[in-house]
Amino acid sequence: MKYRRLGQWGVQVSTIGFGSWLTIRNKGAELAHRLHRAAYENGVNFFDTANVYGNGETESLVGQSLAPFRRDTFVLATKVFFPYGENPFPGVNDRGLSRKHILEQCQHSLRELRTDYIDLYQCHRYDVNAPLHETCRAMNDLITQGKILYWGVSEWTSDQIREAVSICDEHDWHRPASNQPVYNMLDRGVEKDILETCAVLGLGVVVFSPLAQGILTGKYKRGQAPPAGTRAADEKQGQWMRPRMTEENLRKAADLAKVAEGMGCTASQLALAWCLRRGELSSCIVGATKVEQLLENIAAAEIDLHEAVLDRINMILGV
Repeated sequence: MKYRRLGQWGVQVSTIGFGSWLTIRNKGAELAHRLHRAAYENGVNFFDTANVYGNGETESLVGQSLAPFRRDTFVLATKVFFPYGENPFPGVNDRGLSRKHILEQCQHSLRELRTDYIDLYQCHRYDVNAPLHETCRAMNDLITQGKILYWGVSEWTSDQIREAVSICDEHDWHRPASNQPVYNMLDRGVEKDILETCAVLGLGVVVFSPLAQGILTGKYKRGQAPPAGTRAADEKQGQWMRPRMTEENLRKAADLAKVAEGMGCTASQLALAWCLRRGELSSCIVGATKVEQLLENIAAAEIDLHEAVLDRINMILGV
């Protein structure tokens, strides 16, 4: 495993992180424990989750899975923004980035994760209804209280990130330390200005969906139904990826898989190594439902791509 600093900050995270968006809750506690142990024992020290995952149940599984390991040996990240659970009396304050919601959900996440502190507490989305000044102050207070060590954002625009940093600098508050956007061979929007903004302001970038939710693994073929048991074959879990499974994207995935085969690696490993070619990235967050799949992804941390391979990839992607 290789490690990189989280932007300008001293904490280091594994270049392959383990996430739990769609892959933990539905598979049960036993598998969750095995996956986290396999990740930990193979050098992964960055574990990412969110209070909303699994409709509020995933954090507990992550906390149970990481409990056997010494707390100072891993970096634990979670998020706040979305409502969740089966509340028969939903309230207007059960979402967003108000001080009330942030502080209440932090306490809840600490209990679920079985920990005294969260290493990286992330704003899952931007809240247009809460003053950004209020959000920044709440995050700073949580750091001052020792409940979180760093705070970050996810899917924020460059302007939103710059404004947050400006507010924090004006008041001598702790700046956001990271940004978590989607980034992969098929979704490259952050290359336009967000990666540069993060680099200039010192934010680490921890990307999610580096395999385009599985499209870049090569398992999905043009003109064929998704294989049984895969995410795309699941009516609920596949809802976010089906719009991306176009003929063009599946063609690109097939061509990229041939490049990977010629290199002696898998399509997944190629896709992850391609993301990590960017020095702005601190970590790529992967999910897994099988230990073998997780170990395959972890091995991508050791792959370096030569210019000739990158040129061929650019031709396939039409860059």
